[in-house]
Amino acid sequence: MENKNKVRVRFAPSPTGPLHIGGVRTALYNYLFARQNGGEMILRIEDTDSQRFVPGAEEYINEALAWLGIKIDEGVREGGDFGPYKQSERRDIYRKYMRRLLDEGKAYIAFDTPGELEAARAATPNFQYDASTRMGMRNSLSLPPKEVKRLLDEGTNYVVRFLIEPGRDIEVNDRIRGKVTVNSIILDDKVLYKSADDLPTYHLANIVDDHLMKVTHVIRGEEWLPSAPLHVLLYEAFGWKAPEFVHLPLLLKPDGKGKLSKRDGDRLGFPVFPLEWTDPKTGAVSSGYRESGYLPEAVVNFLALLGWNPGDNEEIMDMDTLIAKFSLDHCSRSGARFDFEKGKWFNHKYLQNTTDQELASLFRPVLESNIGDSSSFSDKYLAGVAALLKGRINFVKDLWEQGRYFFVAPEEYDPKAVRKRWSPEMPAVMEELIAVLEGMESWKSADAEPVVLGWIEAKGYHLGNVMNAFRLSVVGECKGPHMFDITELIGKEETIRRLRRAIEKINPNSDEAKS
Repeated sequence: MENKNKVRVRFAPSPTGPLHIGGVRTALYNYLFARQNGGEMILRIEDTDSQRFVPGAEEYINEALAWLGIKIDEGVREGGDFGPYKQSERRDIYRKYMRRLLDEGKAYIAFDTPGELEAARAATPNFQYDASTRMGMRNSLSLPPKEVKRLLDEGTNYVVRFLIEPGRDIEVNDRIRGKVTVNSIILDDKVLYKSADDLPTYHLANIVDDHLMKVTHVIRGEEWLPSAPLHVLLYEAFGWKAPEFVHLPLLLKPDGKGKLSKRDGDRLGFPVFPLEWTDPKTGAVSSGYRESGYLPEAVVNFLALLGWNPGDNEEIMDMDTLIAKFSLDHCSRSGARFDFEKGKWFNHKYLQNTTDQELASLFRPVLESNIGDSSSFSDKYLAGVAALLKGRINFVKDLWEQGRYFFVAPEEYDPKAVRKRWSPEMPAVMEELIAVLEGMESWKSADAEPVVLGWIEAKGYHLGNVMNAFRLSVVGECKGPHMFDITELIGKEETIRRLRRAIEKINPNSDEAKS
């Protein structure tokens, strides 16, 4: 438990598209850390890049976090004492702090056009806008004050750049990586503000917001580590204490090198977004964990263990357990390979712990998408199907793939099973079986099984051949749970109807059976 000021963390995505699963993990770690320490979590929308804004992305982010059970304490929807929580609505705040840096000589105005910058890059290999080049560019340090005033009065577009002095060693203290020292000579004079859209860049807005919103820990992805030295200098320039930095390891491809991308999901057949996403420009649809049949608890458990371990061998942990066990000190420094098969395993485990009634409720929409009206099947019947099949499934939709015969009688029969199990004398044997079944008083699985097995033994029939022919008649192939559990659920009348249909339809001499 952190013993400093009240822990406050923030998750600050940009609304430039769907929330990547790596971003979800970052949000989750922020949430676990805040809750573990009795702290608060902020959702801040960083929409300062107006060129990349995508309609619907902000709503998607909120819906995804809600589905996963990541509860936000302060944000655009929740409100709070430190709003607005959308950066495009904080222009006045950023102008104030941008002006402060200019007045104190810690930043300067630059008028270089995109063409001029491109020419400088072409003329100088590895060009960097810094102490070695800034005086040769068009800015308020190199131009006479009258020229600067004239350009401003004429409304010339400009940017504000942070003034970085070379030769300084900058220390970044990171919770996971320890002390990282960087010399300022490798940093350029980053743009902090653009007059064209009257918005700050990420660097200024991020620092100002984290300070004003009293953020104590900045937990973000490793890809932001290169910006940390600049942020340390900005905190210093304002005279503010920097929050504790925590840079999480990357999520890596399931195979090969590099970080996880949407292409990996498309190539290997797994989602990289929490919810399905439809691109508003192209109409292209990307799959989501929710629509693919994952339970949110399983996704959370799976993601939590990608880059963190609880220090023991426990794997199945609900949100409360994760909160109790989470520690940044057990986060890995190296990247975590994204094992999507392990994600399926987690979903399988969570489905086993889901009640049959809950599974029935989740399954009904799947059933209706396959057969239309499902009102003829009761919730109790669906729960019975779930009870028999839940050990065999990774996703709710698998209940249909594994058990469609519970809802639709077979129209065709597995040719291989027909060749192997349906001998010329089998129709007569199945007629005998029908007579045995019709004479039963109890249709319970435990009562029916000894009667049928006793009949097979008494007649001297081959147990495997008769039972597999029975299964083939009812299911359409030789698969499924215990045979008498199936017949108990579908009922006596339907079982006998299917046997009669099989006797009529199965022909072991057909071309299909021979193939």
